[in-house]
Amino acid sequence: MATTAELFEEPFVADEYIERLVWRTPGGGSRGGPEAFDPKRLLEEFVNHIQELQIMDERIQRKVEKLEQQCQKEAKEFAKKVQELQKSNQVAFQHFQELDEHISYVATKVCHLGDQLEGVNTPRQRAVEAQKLMKYFNEFLDGELKSDVFTNSEKIKEAADIIQKLHLIAQELPFDRFSEVKSKIASKYHDLECQLIQEFTSAQRRGEISRMREVAAVLLHFKGYSHCVDVYIKQCQEGAYLRNDIFEDAAILCQRVNKQVGDVFSNPETVLAKLIQNVFEIKLQSFVKDQLEECRKSDAEQYLKNLYDLYTRTTNLSSKLMEFNLGTDKQTFLSKLIKSIFISYLENYIEVETGYLKSRSAMILQRYYDSKNHQKRSIGTGGIQDLKERIRQRTNLPLGPSIDTHGETFLSQEVVVNILQETKQAFERCHRLSDPSDLPRNAFRIFTILVEFLCIEHIDYALETGLAGIPSSDSRNANLYFLDVVQQANTIFHLFDKQFNDHLMPLISSSPKLSECLQKKKEIIEQMEMKLDTGIDRTLNCMIGQMKHILAAEQKKTDFKPEDENNVLIQYTNACVKVCAYVRKQVEKIKNSMDGKNVDTVLMELGVRFHRLIYEHLQQYSYSCMGGMLAICDVAEYRKCAKDFKIPMVLHLFDTLHALCNLLVVAPDNLKQVCSGEQLANLDKNILHSFVQLRADYRSSRLARHFS
Repeated sequence: MATTAELFEEPFVADEYIERLVWRTPGGGSRGGPEAFDPKRLLEEFVNHIQELQIMDERIQRKVEKLEQQCQKEAKEFAKKVQELQKSNQVAFQHFQELDEHISYVATKVCHLGDQLEGVNTPRQRAVEAQKLMKYFNEFLDGELKSDVFTNSEKIKEAADIIQKLHLIAQELPFDRFSEVKSKIASKYHDLECQLIQEFTSAQRRGEISRMREVAAVLLHFKGYSHCVDVYIKQCQEGAYLRNDIFEDAAILCQRVNKQVGDVFSNPETVLAKLIQNVFEIKLQSFVKDQLEECRKSDAEQYLKNLYDLYTRTTNLSSKLMEFNLGTDKQTFLSKLIKSIFISYLENYIEVETGYLKSRSAMILQRYYDSKNHQKRSIGTGGIQDLKERIRQRTNLPLGPSIDTHGETFLSQEVVVNILQETKQAFERCHRLSDPSDLPRNAFRIFTILVEFLCIEHIDYALETGLAGIPSSDSRNANLYFLDVVQQANTIFHLFDKQFNDHLMPLISSSPKLSECLQKKKEIIEQMEMKLDTGIDRTLNCMIGQMKHILAAEQKKTDFKPEDENNVLIQYTNACVKVCAYVRKQVEKIKNSMDGKNVDTVLMELGVRFHRLIYEHLQQYSYSCMGGMLAICDVAEYRKCAKDFKIPMVLHLFDTLHALCNLLVVAPDNLKQVCSGEQLANLDKNILHSFVQLRADYRSSRLARHFS
């Protein structure tokens, strides 16, 4: 195996190299089996190969040393060359600095020379220009314009420049000596100005933007430049108002002009602002006046609707125009334009609004009462009425004759919705049309009108009428409609409260008027709740009175002390049946008339009074053994009726009453044990004794001894 450097190229693996060497050596590998293996031959091959590797190593080492010497030599030569280049670079840099200084020096000289030339040339140019102006001035002085610049219509731009300068010079000349020439120059100035404006007008009609821009640039230095702008604005509006919506037409016009005005005038924002001012002060103001003046005195409703609509559309147009460049403070500019149109209408807006709202609300109410053929009675006020009210609240006495309302509550959701809708629209108009500083005060005025007509004239009147219509507690077969009043009043007040939160609160939330409105609302609520409480209390008294009549008419003494103890076939008395039927009907009515915790409160009060009535009623009779059983059955039926109340306290009262009735039938010997039972143990001894005294055998069985 020949030894070469290529055998040791990467990747080099020593084990593989030895294996290849052994495999190539005869007798050194596994070929021919163990008998063919010749270790001496293999050793000899290894020794020879090691010698070859040593020779090759020496050869490579000499080559490496030679290359290293060559590399060192080249490195020295390269370093020497770099040093020479650095020296050359330093020399070049020095030359560059000298050249830069020389260039700066020459440039300074050139600038100085230019300044000197300009100082000489500028007076020369001015002198030439002055000479030309003197020449043209002489023509005016002689009265004959011979120069081509004045006679050639194509040189109108140059003529305009000259006449503008001559006009300025003529201003400085004394009038007594140069009056004639001044007059001629002024006349020519005016003629050229008119020609330029006419040329601008013609170019605008032809749609030649470049010519318009050229003429406008010339006219910029003339007094008639503003007239040029006026002509442009006037012609822009020709044929612009062809639709029925003048506001949409104005917006489209301004958008079109905004795209064009920058290509024509050097001050486009001023021209566009003047156009908008013209549109507002002429077109829109005239349109608004026509729309409002015809209905201002004759139809307040239409006037307010038109005012709101026109003001809204004008502000919407203003918002669109905010996109354009109108100068620095375009918000103030547009606000002043809107104010100039509507100021005469907005000054007394709230007076018209409140006047209309009052008359409209009064008409809605009157139309409703007329439909009911009801003549609204006046509700007294003052000291006597207040005294009556306080007496009625404390004693529950009907002061004055009861009014038969024939089941009419005098409350109408349709009326309420109409008044709230009118008020909602008033709040919306108030928000849009009121000055921000006046908004809370104006909103409060609208709110007071709502309170006056909805809460006082309608709800409060219905409550007063309902209170007056509640019969006395001893009336028979009385129709109790006050609960219907309660139901409708609650519904209406929810609608009132919703409008308060949705439409009034946003207008006054950050002003002192908020506390005033909340206080007024609180007073109204308290006043209504007081009357509702009074009416409900008197209604409950009437219910109890009606039950008393049923019990008095239907309950007989023989019910609880029958002549034939063995021939009692009924489960409970007829009086009990009718009372329970009446109570269930009233409970259902209360549940339908109220909501939330109010239902539980009223039912608990009715349940307590119902219990007291039955308790007192049962103590009016004497009970035999069978009569006591019947009384227990009656109380069980009353207790079943009390379950409909779903008030734990009421059910507990009737449970206790049922336990007391057991004292009417229990055996004398067991009486003491029953009295100490779970349900009766906590009751006063006198109450237990009073029930035992109702027994027919109280004396004969000497039951008093159990309580001595």
